[in-house]
Amino acid sequence: MNKETIKLDITGMTCDHCATGIEKLLTKNEGVKEAKVSYPKATCECSFDPSKTSKEEIISTINDTKNYRVKSEIPENGNSVNNQFDLIIIGGGSAAFSAAIKAESLGLSTLMVNGGLDFGGTCVNVGCVPSKNLIRAGETAYHATHSNFEGIKPKGVDIDFAQIIKDKKKLVATLQEKKYMDVVSDFENLTMLKGWAKFKDNKTIVVDGKEYKAIKFLIATGATTNIPTIEGLDKIDYLTNVSLFDLEEKPESLTIMGAGYIGLEIAMAYNRLGVKVRIIEFTDRVLRTQTPDISEALETQMRNEGIEILPNFRAVKFEKNGNETIIHCKCPDGSFTQIVEKGKVVIATGIKPNTSQLGLDNLSLELTKSGQIAVNEKMETSLSNIYAAGDVTNTPAFVYTAAFEGKIAVENAFSGTENKADYSSLPWVVFTDPQIAGAGLDEAQAEAKGIPFEVSKLELKDVPRAIAANDTRGFIKLIRNTETDKLIGARVVAPEGGELIQQLSMAIKYGITVKDLADSFYPYLTLGEGIKLAAITFGKDVSKLSCCAS
Repeated sequence: MNKETIKLDITGMTCDHCATGIEKLLTKNEGVKEAKVSYPKATCECSFDPSKTSKEEIISTINDTKNYRVKSEIPENGNSVNNQFDLIIIGGGSAAFSAAIKAESLGLSTLMVNGGLDFGGTCVNVGCVPSKNLIRAGETAYHATHSNFEGIKPKGVDIDFAQIIKDKKKLVATLQEKKYMDVVSDFENLTMLKGWAKFKDNKTIVVDGKEYKAIKFLIATGATTNIPTIEGLDKIDYLTNVSLFDLEEKPESLTIMGAGYIGLEIAMAYNRLGVKVRIIEFTDRVLRTQTPDISEALETQMRNEGIEILPNFRAVKFEKNGNETIIHCKCPDGSFTQIVEKGKVVIATGIKPNTSQLGLDNLSLELTKSGQIAVNEKMETSLSNIYAAGDVTNTPAFVYTAAFEGKIAVENAFSGTENKADYSSLPWVVFTDPQIAGAGLDEAQAEAKGIPFEVSKLELKDVPRAIAANDTRGFIKLIRNTETDKLIGARVVAPEGGELIQQLSMAIKYGITVKDLADSFYPYLTLGEGIKLAAITFGKDVSKLSCCAS
């Protein structure tokens, strides 16, 4: 019996089940003697009788499926036939996928190389999706035990913590497939490769010993938790959001190192799911990047819910004592104390760019002082054929900015456009309760820029919607340029306050004046009406206005 073997590069597989499915499909062909498909390697090795079938028929069988495509044949030496591309994308998150989508529309041959987190990156796997899912779960539990109305007395809640985490994992897997892998499954010009890419020079990368070349490159490797250098920390089996969100056994308690937005969102979610939470923050308050009134509003709510907050505490040493962790801290007055954590320690002390494995020593690529890849508004780096986008760069670290940057990077690299990222009106939200949302400048930033400004701050106790809901936590703050009356910034602290910020972002972007905001129509008994009232408050005392103020 004659026998030949063919080895193929395959795209579109998302799990081992895909590999098994392709194997079963191929073995239905009478001429196929054996098919071995590897999901991690994205390869298929097939032995066949050439008198009964052919290489072309085997390739056609795979290409006729909905999701899988043969990208190239791998010769016996193991090197793919195709190692030259128009574009190589390093990374597999939002910026990378957005870039790949744009590249496909331009007909570019593209290689996406992804190591570390699964395709989809931080947002869908360990960031936005799981955190917001757990935050909503925590809110559901909280509202089952707390009421704003005296006539309604909640009777409590049963929390199946393991089921919550299992449901979260299922959601992540579903969105990772539907919003990422399925989107590119039928792309004709995209090759996806798992592995760590290292630059040999500015035209070549090496992955698992094999070289790949491209005309242009996009670095979109994202960022990971910045682990501080503290004695003993590497000995205590600490967690980050990557490992915490998959923990199915509810921890007895958590000590969270860091009070930025990641630490605060984790703290509120897990506290409401029945975990005792403590926050250690080396600065004087939570969310230090915002003005003190925002920090105060958030701290008040968190302390009311039983979260312990230790500002101006600096951890200097960690050590294990049986199942407990001893955290040695320097106190605000300069003395030292020991904090005993019976549960887990979570590190949420900011993020650092993923550049250590890229071989940047082989390139003269400019970095910032923080180690980020320096880019301009067009996502160009200091090397003309290399672009960068997303959290690895010196731009705002959001999934939606990363997606935008990936798209314009490819457009600028191959279409001759000069699209720029303008973040002067960028909206953002911290998903605590109350939510913190902002766009444009705050008063401190306006002062630093020398802009003549005025602030209107409306407490939610003066907003009819909040009064009717018996929930008046927070405020709406508008900042205007006193010379032009244009809105230049906004900050919102409110339950679901994030839903207001897009309107304010658009007002800043298109030069809407405060008078325009005050003169517009707003539905009565909506939180959005607070924007109108805050605009009116620049010239009037809102407490002296009727509900029909205009």
